[in-house]
Amino acid sequence: MGSVVIPAHNESRVIARTLDALADLAARGVVEVIVACNGCTDDTARIAAGRPGVRVLDLGVASKTAAMNSADEVAELWPRVYLDADVVITPAAVVDLVTALADGTLLAARPASRYDATGAGHLVRRYYRARSSLPLVRSHLWGAGCYALSEEGHARVGRFPDVVADDVVVDAAFATDEKTVVDTDPVVVLVPRTPAALIAVLSRNYSGNRDAPATTSSTGTLRHVAGTVHGPGTLLDAAVYCLFAALGRRASRRTSARWARDDTSRS
Repeated sequence: MGSVVIPAHNESRVIARTLDALADLAARGVVEVIVACNGCTDDTARIAAGRPGVRVLDLGVASKTAAMNSADEVAELWPRVYLDADVVITPAAVVDLVTALADGTLLAARPASRYDATGAGHLVRRYYRARSSLPLVRSHLWGAGCYALSEEGHARVGRFPDVVADDVVVDAAFATDEKTVVDTDPVVVLVPRTPAALIAVLSRNYSGNRDAPATTSSTGTLRHVAGTVHGPGTLLDAAVYCLFAALGRRASRRTSARWARDDTSRS
């Protein structure tokens, strides 16, 4: 029916949870599941190899996109779902994603998503309340930790480039009528728990976006943020969003575009 590719770098704390959600599909061979361990120094590969129906690649170089390219070289089925190792997707959502791309009308898709701010500080929760209200977050392929490509769509993208923001690159490759956000079980995105962790994540995102095509301008984003304000509470949410965005952009100017991750959401 399709493939699920999971690039993983030292994800021993979360990979079992992600694979458990796919266990039935993998064991029955409905989809091929490939975990592309890259530069791992922990038990990620061992844990993944213990799951029936899961193929494990153990690659020496710590590179998400190189791992995805290596998985593509051995994967056999289309469409193909690319899933971050810390993101849980339901079997129904996998089937819905693959089905959405099956007839060739659409070339790329992602599932609906929601943020889980359990354990996060109140400022972080305000940031994600505002972010959840932005129309652009609900209409692009980036930001969910999961997207899918048909064979034709993948040919459009080609080999994944050596960038941090692979989802932004993929999103920019398709016109609006060639991609969709599938109304299905939402994937759950665990958010950073502390302001410092959020700023670090935003810094990484903004740094990575420098290597990717621009999808929206700062002015356009501010206009969308202003559109989420409907009272004092949402005004404060919007102000917090803008503050974190500014701090993240400032931090990104002091760092290079490289992969870093938030460990506060993995505990």
